[in-house]
Amino acid sequence: MGDSAVWVAAFTGGTAVLASWVTNLGNVRAARAQAEASALAQQRGRVRELRRAAYLDVMEQAHVTGELYWRVGDVYAQLADPDEILARIQGLRTELRDAYDPFMRSVRVVVLEGPEGTADAAEAVLRAAAEANRTLWRVALGESDARDRFDEAQAAYLRCLKLFVEVARAAMSAS
Repeated sequence: MGDSAVWVAAFTGGTAVLASWVTNLGNVRAARAQAEASALAQQRGRVRELRRAAYLDVMEQAHVTGELYWRVGDVYAQLADPDEILARIQGLRTELRDAYDPFMRSVRVVVLEGPEGTADAAEAVLRAAAEANRTLWRVALGESDARDRFDEAQAAYLRCLKLFVEVARAAMSAS
């Protein structure tokens, strides 16, 4: 009887060690999975915040540009002398050139951060701004129909900006 008790004790002990090892292995795997899930969630959070900041920067730069476009209309409403109008328009063109570089930089960040649809919409806003700037140059040259073309380009710019905001909102909701 003594021999069988030793065997039972050895078998029970071995089973306990094996059960402990299997339990420990499961705990390690669960901890690893939890750590990976946590890291993925943190990465998604960082990507979301980077994109949000990039989208906000584009909107801020677009607002600065849009405000300068709006002031073109103010020039025509406030001034009557054509030479004075052209001088103020030229001043606005200088301000627009200064505003274009940070605007272009912010769009490039959105292109980098993505997603593709938002990047395309941001680039469309920048292209619309470039077109409005070109038509404003025609206004500064005093071309007869340039003001109407500028108004059309400004309206196209605002449509592109509205689309960008919608696409950016959708991208933020999806992430």
